[in-house]
Amino acid sequence: MRAVIFDLWDTLVDYPAEGAAELERTWAERLGDDPATFSERWRGERRNRDTGPLADSFRAVGVADTLVEEFVGMRHDFTRRVLVPRPGAVETLRELRRRGFLLGLISICSEEVALLWEETAFAGLFDTTVFSATCRLRKPDPEIYLLACRELGVEPGECLFVGDGANDELAGAERVGMRAALIHRRGEEPLWEEARSFPGPRLTSVPEVLELVS
Repeated sequence: MRAVIFDLWDTLVDYPAEGAAELERTWAERLGDDPATFSERWRGERRNRDTGPLADSFRAVGVADTLVEEFVGMRHDFTRRVLVPRPGAVETLRELRRRGFLLGLISICSEEVALLWEETAFAGLFDTTVFSATCRLRKPDPEIYLLACRELGVEPGECLFVGDGANDELAGAERVGMRAALIHRRGEEPLWEEARSFPGPRLTSVPEVLELVS
């Protein structure tokens, strides 16, 4: 094992579901739109905003050009506030680096995550970061895993992938030859139904990764 590759949301950072829903309601109110109707349109646009510009996705759900910049700024401000490492995440990454492991990140996310990355506590801790919005690929497309491997200079079989199981990411990692580990909250079932039958290693905190690679 030469490299450890992490997912971001609900792996290294808690996904702020309630905060995201509140932001959607704020946008709907700003537009004079029904919140439920707006949220349905916004969620239906997810694949596009995960692989393209945020501004285009706002336009696609009916945001006028005069408001697009404002809405993009609100999304940036929200993401800046919530990109906070889970307990032990930064310390685990530093320890993995100390032990000589290469570190990668593969995240399905909209463009602001990549744009704000150097402002976060994760800046400088990864050897490569692969964001769907910039590479235009989404998990479980094999190419997104292989891209991370190429940038790390390793073979898939030399990598451990750690994620919460969204987007079939664990099986996707295994299909390209990686070892995979599921992370979920202690005392709770995994968030994603497809992850609940995952037969591989299960973690309930980021520091437990160190036990898998010891």
